[in-house]
Amino acid sequence: MQLVLASTSPYRRALLERLGLPFTVAAPDVAEERLPGEPADAMAVRLARAKALAVASAFPSCLVIGSDQVAECEGRFLGKPGTRERARAQLRALSGREAVFHTAVCVHDTAARSTLGRVVPSRVRFRTLDDATIERYLEREPAYDCAGSAKVEGLGIALLERVESDDPTALVGLPLIALVSLLREHGCDVV
Repeated sequence: MQLVLASTSPYRRALLERLGLPFTVAAPDVAEERLPGEPADAMAVRLARAKALAVASAFPSCLVIGSDQVAECEGRFLGKPGTRERARAQLRALSGREAVFHTAVCVHDTAARSTLGRVVPSRVRFRTLDDATIERYLEREPAYDCAGSAKVEGLGIALLERVESDDPTALVGLPLIALVSLLREHGCDVV
């Protein structure tokens, strides 16, 4: 069955390529706003599902993969900073603290009209960061396109003390262990 990744994220694309299966990429048009009082994990699942369903009608008889990640630290949601100033502020706020990154993945079978999903939390403890360390990091790796402003797959790993997760790929943006399980439930064996 043909696979479709409902995402334009280069990180998710690179992760899905690891499975060695052919797939198509489609851009979902989904507003990524939080609903009033919505918990982070529920928001991640809702958005992953919405992304898969947003492109499903264009791909009959396909498995459409949607994914989303929502990060929080001490009750505050962390978005993509977009600018150096906001990345600096995020890293200062995360210094010495733990953040939880809730990464959801959904697989929608367009022929059967069924959707299965999972959410994988990753607990990330940042080391204590001084301003000079933050500036050096942002100079070398301007991580403005990822929540938390630290790319674990790059130099951002140097800002962390610990990562706890059931799936090492979840923090990057697509939990492959969960995805393989969902694909298998839809009758698609990866190996």
